[in-house]
Amino acid sequence: MTGRGPEVVALGEVMLRFDPGEGRIRTARTFQVWEGGGEYNVVRGLRRCFGLRTAVATALVDNEVGRLTEDLILQGGVDNSLIRWVPADGIGRAARNGLNFVERGFGIRGALGVSDRANTAVSQLRPGDIDWDSVFSTGARWFHTGGIFAGLSDTTVQVAEEAMTAARRHGATVSYDPNYRPSLWAGRGGPERAREVDLRLARHADVVVGALGLAGVHPGAVRVGPDEVSQALSEVVDRLPGVRVLATTLRGVPSAGVNDWTSAAWSAKAGFVAGPEMPGLHVLDRVGSGDGFAAGLIYGLHTGTGLERALAYGTAHGALTMTTPGDVSMASLAEVEALVGGGSAHVRR
Repeated sequence: MTGRGPEVVALGEVMLRFDPGEGRIRTARTFQVWEGGGEYNVVRGLRRCFGLRTAVATALVDNEVGRLTEDLILQGGVDNSLIRWVPADGIGRAARNGLNFVERGFGIRGALGVSDRANTAVSQLRPGDIDWDSVFSTGARWFHTGGIFAGLSDTTVQVAEEAMTAARRHGATVSYDPNYRPSLWAGRGGPERAREVDLRLARHADVVVGALGLAGVHPGAVRVGPDEVSQALSEVVDRLPGVRVLATTLRGVPSAGVNDWTSAAWSAKAGFVAGPEMPGLHVLDRVGSGDGFAAGLIYGLHTGTGLERALAYGTAHGALTMTTPGDVSMASLAEVEALVGGGSAHVRR
């Protein structure tokens, strides 16, 4: 890695996203291609919107599809020096690159994701494949990973734990997002196994984003109403006695195109904090909004703004991410600051 190292490092899979626009996957003739991944989206937002130096640790097969993914990563300004390249065998028999087909949804038809990601190069990462002491000796001060990466295979759980432990050893702040995906755990223990893994890894985290994913007996077991959020976060604190910050988005879905959007957080210092409320938010593409929230929250916490403003940054950035297509944020810091300050959608000339 040349020059100054990254401030924030994420560990996760980066897939190609195929977007049929306003249409459906089953009838599409053309697709817009983006890159995306739950953990990667966070560091891309931190780089492009918030101006932090970031890197993604991942693995790709070294073929034309992998190089397209890399090209998109480079366009996002994210450091590519931690990509582990796996030789191609011609047809992806041993390892391949992940694909994700995503419909945005409209009205009564919700968003739909169809992932094609089994046997990917990154799912085969093993402990020892990445020299984490070297990664964090370059000065990275924040490390982020989540349940999507951990859900790829049994070995990725071990790699995530290895990385989080190394980050803590080097004094970096560690964040984790449970980000439960039923498709990753089908046939592998389901939500109960996902919960075991999340609790195992979240115990190494200072900050847990999407913390309501750790409420209830397993992911998706409970629906938390607005008046129950504080109690649910308290329940998560009891499960993670070492955690410093818990945060979560809160979303009502009257339709695919209109969401009620807000957030909440807890810290040992500030207690329970409610985020700004954005009812009736018009949505173009909701995919990636939780990652946009995480990026804004991390930016605020990393720069010392305090929990309330960090929560506002996350809420505003997540909202703006929903106004553009693709997983990744196209927002500017000026737009986020304006929204945090009570800005509106009036035309700027």
